[in-house]
Amino acid sequence: MTQPLDDAASAIFGPRLELAQCYADWLGTAGVERGLLGPREVDRLWERHVLNSAVIGELLDHGERVVDIGSGAGLPALPLAIARHDLQVVLLEPMLRRVEFLQEVVTDLGLAVEVVRGRAEERSVRERLGGSDAAVSRAVAALDKLAKWSMPLLKREGRMLAIKRGASSR
Repeated sequence: MTQPLDDAASAIFGPRLELAQCYADWLGTAGVERGLLGPREVDRLWERHVLNSAVIGELLDHGERVVDIGSGAGLPALPLAIARHDLQVVLLEPMLRRVEFLQEVVTDLGLAVEVVRGRAEERSVRERLGGSDAAVSRAVAALDKLAKWSMPLLKREGRMLAIKRGASSR
């Protein structure tokens, strides 16, 4: 990392920076090997993926329940869970190979994060995860489709936070 990225990472993750580094290592190795992240992304993991995901923690209140729709390699929810361990984070992912990766990472890092295999539009998922405070996602679908999936998972005052294109420096 460069000095500005070092400073940003320290500010966002504080004493859990080493845990964030372990997650970045997972992304840069097993994440690439399993096809969850492109090899060209390794050089910009921190700026484009880890920090860009963690900064949304500023928009969430203490102790909120957050569902990551289409979690993939764990972005944005795992950096968020590392930076904000007060949050109740649920990773929602339909693909088995991604779910297995997420379970391994969560176990290895010792995170209190729930991994659920399923799709937001499934009735059983809506019943299980409905009433959440926030739904987060990153590069999953067009906003109208994402809103259709997110709204049934949220309580009345819930929020949908979608990261679309760009990096944390913008």
